[in-house]
Amino acid sequence: MKLQTKLLICSLVSLPSIALETVSESDKYDYIPTPLAVQKADLIDDDGDGVINARDLCIATPEGAALDNDGCEQYVDVSNTMALRILFDNASSYIKPVFQTQMSQMADFLKEYPDTKIEIQGYASAVGNPEKNLVLSKNRAEVVRETIIGHGIAPERLTIVGYGDTRPEEIGDTEFAHAMNRKVVASVVGYKGEVEKEWTIFTTIGK
Repeated sequence: MKLQTKLLICSLVSLPSIALETVSESDKYDYIPTPLAVQKADLIDDDGDGVINARDLCIATPEGAALDNDGCEQYVDVSNTMALRILFDNASSYIKPVFQTQMSQMADFLKEYPDTKIEIQGYASAVGNPEKNLVLSKNRAEVVRETIIGHGIAPERLTIVGYGDTRPEEIGDTEFAHAMNRKVVASVVGYKGEVEKEWTIFTTIGK
């Protein structure tokens, strides 16, 4: 009886090890190496702007510029800083001193951005002979052009056009309308604005 008890106890003790060996054997599998990834699309980004060459329409964007979906830099509209508007007295092409600052600032802008040009447009009010008004509008534009040239700007960067009284800003036969239409304005050609910078953790936000 004692021998049988000892055999039973030994059998019970050996059961867990047999079970473990069975589980361990069943968990074994052959090693399969990780397959190498095959790149099917060209993901090269030569200019490092985060937009791959395959859809990058601007391959030389400035560093740190905010980009659109085509990989092109975005520009801030600064057209208000380039406005030139000079008013004249009736039948006169004399530039009043109050407008001299505008022409000086325009000259400074052209010096800062040498690839730009401006078109100077002269106008006249609908008073008097239309043919004389056309000549007067051209004379006004030419006077402004010569003044800006005097600030050190190359003549070939400044073109003029006279519209006479054919394109009034203000409609009506009032002194106010006539005063607003006796003018010279200038628009900048070849300037898209400042490049908009992408925000980073180092960007300073103005208060």
